[in-house]
Amino acid sequence: MLTREEFAALEDQRLAGYAMRNRYTRGRVHAEPEHPFRLPFQRDRDRIIHCSAFRRLEYKTQVFVNHEGDYYRTRLTHTMEAAQITRTIARALRLNEDLAEAIALAHDLGHTPFGHAGERILDRLMRPHGGFEHNAQSLRIVDLLEERYPGFAGLNLSWEVREGIVKHSTRYDRPQVVEFDANKAPTLEAQIVDYADEIAYNAHDIDDGLKSEMLTLDDLEGAAIWREHHRDVCTAYPSADRSIVRYQTTRRIIDAFVADLIETTERSLHERGVERIEDVWAIKPKLVDFSAAMAEKVSELKGLLFERLYSHYRVKRMAVKADRIMSDLFQTYMSEPRQMPPHVHGKILGGEPTARVVADYIAGMTDRFALDEFKKLFDPYEKV
Repeated sequence: MLTREEFAALEDQRLAGYAMRNRYTRGRVHAEPEHPFRLPFQRDRDRIIHCSAFRRLEYKTQVFVNHEGDYYRTRLTHTMEAAQITRTIARALRLNEDLAEAIALAHDLGHTPFGHAGERILDRLMRPHGGFEHNAQSLRIVDLLEERYPGFAGLNLSWEVREGIVKHSTRYDRPQVVEFDANKAPTLEAQIVDYADEIAYNAHDIDDGLKSEMLTLDDLEGAAIWREHHRDVCTAYPSADRSIVRYQTTRRIIDAFVADLIETTERSLHERGVERIEDVWAIKPKLVDFSAAMAEKVSELKGLLFERLYSHYRVKRMAVKADRIMSDLFQTYMSEPRQMPPHVHGKILGGEPTARVVADYIAGMTDRFALDEFKKLFDPYEKV
């Protein structure tokens, strides 16, 4: 059996000079004994997978509310797809796969029920109380809200995973980033997660959009990346079933995105003379990127999805429902916090601000729990 010292030595053979090594970690807030054969970033990955917030992603909306069908992606399946793409990119660039995957697995822990609409609603409701943002909430979950250890709150993750969470796809001049030096770029492992996330949702939203019939093949002809690969698949498999053509086209789009990102990033690292982790920290806003040609195709696809899928009347209807549900839950908990369970209300008695406790409780809900809670509170015939 390899020891942790031997695993650490293998990193020097396997990883590029600009990759983040376990031995360079700034450590954990609470000191813990090292594991005999698991390195810090692997332990972080494992802690995230086993936490309750990760499990709840199974019943949180990506685009389609959970009860609309078992086929559609949820926050959990999206997270798994993003993590798989992250590992592919990390391996190709000789980065630390465990660190990159840990950040990818944690990047959506702070999302509310009902997708991005839910986040916008909760941010509006929390505006007088400091606002709400899912990256900050993800950090709050792993730092405070998960209860797993007798000596401290949270998961006690390493500094680098926590930095990757709070700097995910967002500006660095927010209060939550102060601890993580807003003047420094995050690790490459964190940077690739931003793009793996985008690649995953662009691709699977095409797949789900077609399956739901909210998108049509004619709609997608407006995106060059779809036209190119759909034509190639239809030529290669002229008698294939529509579902196979859809899957093969989506698969090729993912591959094209990933290959372009790896090649462009590798070229950028070489041109900028990036050799060490210190070089990565010094270059802002990012070293990871698509080529200009691919970035244009990505932008075109995102615009099409926004217009045709995210603005579809069925999606809009659910957003309005979500607003009603979350607003009513927020107001009733604020007016009488004892309607929340004792272990939640107890935090207010312990001195935490009421609004933040309410936001934590609502943000942690799955779609179906929020719907059930709404019924219990406002339907007189529903058992409480």
